[in-house]
Amino acid sequence: MTGHALRSGAFDKAVLAVGSTEYHGEHLPYGTDMLVAEYLAEAVAERVEGLLVLPPLPFGMSRHYASFPVAVTLSTETLMHVLREVFESLRAHGLLRLLVINGHDGNIAAIESAAREFRVDHPEMKIAVLEAWWETAADLLPEGTFESWGGLGHGGEGETSMMLALAPELVEMGRARGVVPELPLHVKVEWRFEELTPYGVTGDPTRATVEKGMQMRDALVELLVSFLRAMDRSDWELPKRA
Repeated sequence: MTGHALRSGAFDKAVLAVGSTEYHGEHLPYGTDMLVAEYLAEAVAERVEGLLVLPPLPFGMSRHYASFPVAVTLSTETLMHVLREVFESLRAHGLLRLLVINGHDGNIAAIESAAREFRVDHPEMKIAVLEAWWETAADLLPEGTFESWGGLGHGGEGETSMMLALAPELVEMGRARGVVPELPLHVKVEWRFEELTPYGVTGDPTRATVEKGMQMRDALVELLVSFLRAMDRSDWELPKRA
């Protein structure tokens, strides 16, 4: 984008994709998390007036996946600092509305903490976050869409389906292999990834299809477009109840 294009674009809000660079099994690319989040950002911007697509962040907090080479990881603290400085850069230039689309589970804590703290200090800055598209997509689709573990998993059925829909040339389905781990209900155990799977993949990527990926993609884009249009109508103010 040139400076002229920016000035003439009448941008009043921005979208930031946050991803990671880490092993996603033998069948998916290292940039899967960034690629999915970036695609969603660009697809939404095509339909929402005034939405500026920022360059994606390709690195996240991936230390819990680092037993599988090569994970390029930031600490949670570093990612929080990066996000705060991105927020401040936007604020300094008058872009006071931001949607963050996150593609990686390890980023959730940093994004939430950075956004909450920044908004306390700068309440004029409005920040919305799609924390976990993989969970949201599963909630949006009809029950029974997925065949294994509700479509969840790192490199599993849902994520592989999304990549088949978005960038099939980067997927090698003949190498897809994963395992559904046995995890306790209700109480979360903080795991290291090698404790869950020898393949670097959880869930069952062999159940992935292009059709499931297209359903997930379309549902997420519709959700985000509707959300942003509604937020614009309300001037990004939440409704107040007595």
